[in-house]
Amino acid sequence: MPHIITRNAATVEQNWLNDLANAISDPFQLLTTLKIDPAPWEKGLAARKLFALRVPLSFVERMEIGNPYDPLLRQVLPLEEEFEVHDGYSHDPLEEQDNAIPGLLHKYKNRVLLITKGGCAVNCRYCFRRHFPYQDNQGGKRNWQVALDYVAAQPEINEVILSGGDPLMAKDSELRWLVEHISQIPHIKRLRIHTRLPVVLPSRITDELCELLQHSRLQTILVTHINHANELNDELRLAMAKLKQARVTLLNQSVLLKGINDSVGALVQLSEALFDAGILPYYLHVLDKVQGAAHFMVDDTRARQLMAGLLEQVSGYLVPKLTREIGGRRSKTPLDLHLE
Repeated sequence: MPHIITRNAATVEQNWLNDLANAISDPFQLLTTLKIDPAPWEKGLAARKLFALRVPLSFVERMEIGNPYDPLLRQVLPLEEEFEVHDGYSHDPLEEQDNAIPGLLHKYKNRVLLITKGGCAVNCRYCFRRHFPYQDNQGGKRNWQVALDYVAAQPEINEVILSGGDPLMAKDSELRWLVEHISQIPHIKRLRIHTRLPVVLPSRITDELCELLQHSRLQTILVTHINHANELNDELRLAMAKLKQARVTLLNQSVLLKGINDSVGALVQLSEALFDAGILPYYLHVLDKVQGAAHFMVDDTRARQLMAGLLEQVSGYLVPKLTREIGGRRSKTPLDLHLE
């Protein structure tokens, strides 16, 4: 794992909001920091106008100096291909944008998804919500209360999923309010948090957050979003250990991305690195067909071949479920591993 750019170890103790404020938003600055000539990539860098660049320094540290094809860099670097328009791709691939209650998605029978916050600490170029109207689904106590009133009236719901954006963009005080109010709904058993923020900003896993989750009556599952083994560093592993001590179940979901993790070797290393950090591989998603991300697509035949190779090299509990999400369906759709 490359640790090329160094930073004082005390940084991990800094307030995560300071780390967030120091994130890089200029692609030219990102490339020059990595000692990569921006000139060959200049046309692509204009894609920041389609979807802003944002990447914390902690994540940049894990990228390889001088390598424009570094698998972490490629997840965040604007590219010329984003301007291409492809048939079958849309701004709303999962049909989420016509929701009756702002910020609340009730796609699955027993669980709801709450758009807790619209912002992220890192903007991943393949994000299926890169065109989502967050301005109409703002996260705050007023909208949260309306959503929770709906949940309280639906006894078949037993799990609330905090999503976004990234739910851990909410401050600990906001999360305390939200978790306490969810806990007051008797039929809710589980709280699930889908987040990439601890990956790119491990300082986000504060003692206050761990204390909140540990003492909640809800079973808490935190689902990280990690696509490549190089994303795991010592700071992240320490953050995950703190969550495990707080009785939080740790799972991971990845997206299968061309040029980033589309090899058996990369998937093996990812599963091994996740489990070493106490995280169980959960889902490997086929790319959602969002406009601007077609260049990341790995087709189903290749996806099945990769999974077959992974099954041959790791224990079964290290093999995530290969799946895709189809708008309007009441569950994710597993891809069988039959090779045509």
